[in-house]
Amino acid sequence: MLSTSRQFLLRSRPKGPLAYDDLELRDAPLGELADGEVRLRSTWMSIDPTIRIWMSDVPQYLPPIAIGEVIRSIGTAVVVASRHPDFAEGDAVFGLLGWQTHPQGTPEALSIQKIAPGVDPTAALSIFGMTAGLTAYHGLVDVVDPKPGETLVVDAAAGTVGGLVGQIGKILGCRVIGIAGGPEKCAYVTDELGFDACIDYRNEDVGAALDRLCPEGIDVCFENVGGPIFDAILLRMKLHGRISLCGMIAGYDAHEPVPGPYNFGMILMRRLMVKGFIILDFVDRFPEAIAKLGGWVAEGRLRNRVHELEGFERLPDALRLLVGGQAPNLGKMVVKIS
Repeated sequence: MLSTSRQFLLRSRPKGPLAYDDLELRDAPLGELADGEVRLRSTWMSIDPTIRIWMSDVPQYLPPIAIGEVIRSIGTAVVVASRHPDFAEGDAVFGLLGWQTHPQGTPEALSIQKIAPGVDPTAALSIFGMTAGLTAYHGLVDVVDPKPGETLVVDAAAGTVGGLVGQIGKILGCRVIGIAGGPEKCAYVTDELGFDACIDYRNEDVGAALDRLCPEGIDVCFENVGGPIFDAILLRMKLHGRISLCGMIAGYDAHEPVPGPYNFGMILMRRLMVKGFIILDFVDRFPEAIAKLGGWVAEGRLRNRVHELEGFERLPDALRLLVGGQAPNLGKMVVKIS
């Protein structure tokens, strides 16, 4: 009978990139299930930049992970035991499971929901995932409302959010320019995802490339990166341009305040609308987004790759690669647990 759950706990707050010593790997005993509780077997974990933010004691949209707590993350699982009337052994679920092989507790504490029949677990974390497809849909459609004929620039375009944002932008009639790192990622963005062009920030001057590709300026920006790339975009926004601020991953490993953006003054000079958002702002409208995304997938208009790493112990490596900008992934990065 199963008696322990393997877990990664936060031992210390990272100073710079996540280090092995910042985490504690342990086998935690599993108690008897109480009434209303379920026991799960984790199957896939979503690797998202926000996990690195949660590890830091800085102002943010959720409380930071406390020292000694399981690392917070979204994942999928199978119910292996249940004393809850709404969940049965064998049910596939997704929720805020954390870095542990066998989460246990009430469905409310684990924030779990059943995965719809016929939906692959990795699709529940990517196309239909809260930190992927839903973020892309609401962050673009609701925050900046792109119009046909407008120029949309998306950085981190080979990742799952950026890649989906650009495709949705094309569906809505925009001209879409991506920014990604390396020839392979740029080819994926243009050849497979259908962006109009992609700038290789590792091998090109981003500002010069934007001048060439967007000679009349940028109407809409979906910002994932921050840092020098965001500064280059700010300088080239059109009058009354709109920016959806989803993430600023370039600064997530910093342990000192990050300066910039240096071109912040352009927000005033060009009268830009810059709006940050958190996907939790749109929970009551998730069914609308899922229906739209599902329809576009069925029509063949929306694509997304899933990049798989295997093994529970690979979770810290996966997060380090993603936040450090060294991840080889095209699309959504996930770790297969079992």
